[in-house]
Amino acid sequence: MWNHLKPNLQNLVTHFVFPVLCLSEEDIEKFEDEPDEYLHRKLNFYEEASAPDVAATNFLVGLTKNRRKQTFEILKFVNAVVNEYEQAPDDKKNHIAKEGALRMIGTLAPVILGKKSPIADQVEYFLVRYVFPDFTSPQGYLRARACDTIEKFEQLNFQDQNNLLTIYRHILDCMADVALPVRVTAALALQPLIRHDIIRTSMQQSIPTIMQQLLKLANEADIDALANVMEDFVEVFATELTPFAVALSEQLRDTYLRIVREVLDKNKDNGDDEYGDYLDEKSITALGVLQTIGTLILTLESTPDVLLHIEAVLMPVIQVTLENKLYDLYNEVFEIIDSCTFAAKGISPTMWQAFELIHATFKAGAELYLEDMLPALDNFVQYGAGQLVQKPEYIEALFSMISDMFNDNKVGGVDRICACKLAEAMMLNLRGHIDNYVLRFIEFAMNVLNAQDVKVKAYKIHLMELVINSIHYNPILTLHILETKGWTNRFFSLWFGSMGNFTRVHDKKLCIVAISALLSLKADQVPQSVSVGWPRLLQGITELFKTLPAAMKNREEALRDDYHLEAGTYDYGDEDEWAEDEANWNVEDEPEEEEATEARDESTAYLEFLNEEVSRSPFAIKVIRTNCYQAQKFSRGVEDIESEDDLGEDSVLLESPLDKVDPYQLFSATLMSK
Repeated sequence: MWNHLKPNLQNLVTHFVFPVLCLSEEDIEKFEDEPDEYLHRKLNFYEEASAPDVAATNFLVGLTKNRRKQTFEILKFVNAVVNEYEQAPDDKKNHIAKEGALRMIGTLAPVILGKKSPIADQVEYFLVRYVFPDFTSPQGYLRARACDTIEKFEQLNFQDQNNLLTIYRHILDCMADVALPVRVTAALALQPLIRHDIIRTSMQQSIPTIMQQLLKLANEADIDALANVMEDFVEVFATELTPFAVALSEQLRDTYLRIVREVLDKNKDNGDDEYGDYLDEKSITALGVLQTIGTLILTLESTPDVLLHIEAVLMPVIQVTLENKLYDLYNEVFEIIDSCTFAAKGISPTMWQAFELIHATFKAGAELYLEDMLPALDNFVQYGAGQLVQKPEYIEALFSMISDMFNDNKVGGVDRICACKLAEAMMLNLRGHIDNYVLRFIEFAMNVLNAQDVKVKAYKIHLMELVINSIHYNPILTLHILETKGWTNRFFSLWFGSMGNFTRVHDKKLCIVAISALLSLKADQVPQSVSVGWPRLLQGITELFKTLPAAMKNREEALRDDYHLEAGTYDYGDEDEWAEDEANWNVEDEPEEEEATEARDESTAYLEFLNEEVSRSPFAIKVIRTNCYQAQKFSRGVEDIESEDDLGEDSVLLESPLDKVDPYQLFSATLMSK
């Protein structure tokens, strides 16, 4: 096939691919009259797989990835177009052709900047000569394309720092442009520039103004990518933005409430199929705003007074989302509550109102969202323990959520693991204050362990740890319950028969403190059925101490191996690396042996291109960053219930009262007291 295509490639690119990539009259009309629609089409063009320009992009990507040297031929064509434009009189310049040529070269950026690329060092000159002038073009779509081209070549390492400053000044000018698409593309281009020290330093003084522009822009165009730009800037310029944090949170709140009102009004007015697509689009934009709020909160951990103000500012966001059952946004709202309580390391009256809303939401049919609620609920228990003791109705509310999960037959093991974690948080943080719930916790666990052979390791371990936590909480009470129910032998056989499955540091420490609690009892406090197995306790704790150092090492490695991602960066990877023969402009292609040995087809290459675009997209980066924070705070990622999962170090609370326990000292003190 390639042998047939190669002789006609120049004509194909010149007379078919290139015209398709150029703006149509309809595109230009939309740019002027319907800028929102223009932006949606141009920023999300790869979602419309049947569109002609998508097919043309598909072809170019497939061609240059599989026939690397053809990049030279395409660049020759691009150079011819931009040179002709440069040399033509102003009244003869073909603006549409210039825009199409820049779009074409931007599409090839991953290949052009690939490892060992022979042309990467020429890109800076190309940008200075052919792109910089378009920042001030009388044609709005060319100004927008100039911004977009800079963004596409975000990985370029500039040799002349003055060129970076020139780009920065032009981008700021474009952010104040009269045309909405220019302002949006300028904002998106500014985001990756902050990886350059000289740009970051220049932005420090003007970041409050830039954030105001972004907020205004976000209200003019519901483009979810803008929220990610703001999120990045909030994270990078946290110090500079702290004095403006309350005002910024108010504006973000107002933006979010506007979007939600539009969603609710649309739902009221249109009960048709259009609502689903509308909700999806608006939800993504709203999600971005919520994540920006969450990032802002986490930067204010050292300013508790500011946090208190922001909590009050954000209560309408929490209320409108939960009260209107906007399920698509639940996770982000629960993360905001989590962020507020985690950053403050305490629970304000405002956040206790949020707790009541979470409980009401759960009881109103959101049981299966317990996994999303759990990090925030853990904070309420951990940082609000003193207040919970004074509010037994709140303790009852927590217990009722756990009870509902175990009493509902429709709830599976994964969701019940969340209930086990919440019960554990209560027993670890409220020791001595929830005696009346210990019986129920033990019943929840033993009723399942007795009634079925639990296949999933994670579920089984968490059920056993409900009882182990009960022993740590109150060993005498727990042994009495086990004896009364006739469960003593069953539980201890399960526990010590599964000791090798308690692999995490948290598991081992919990088992050690529980066994130490049993060993601290007087002889007359220990039932006969337990005392006969006393040697097994010593064997078990010996094994735990023997394996604890390896578990601690594994945890350290797991915590180092996080999801750290620099915003706006992208490693093009080995697949974009140029081979030596590909880097030579004049070397002829080797003849093909047969069609069966041809390189991957263009659709495969285009899928890879989409993966790259997604990897670089603001939405993907937001998700990764959110997951990174969640992994640091609290893992909610339990393996699929059907899998024989291994418990990883990221599936436990990383902050727990057990963290402060030295198991060696505890056990030594237990033995010395006997």
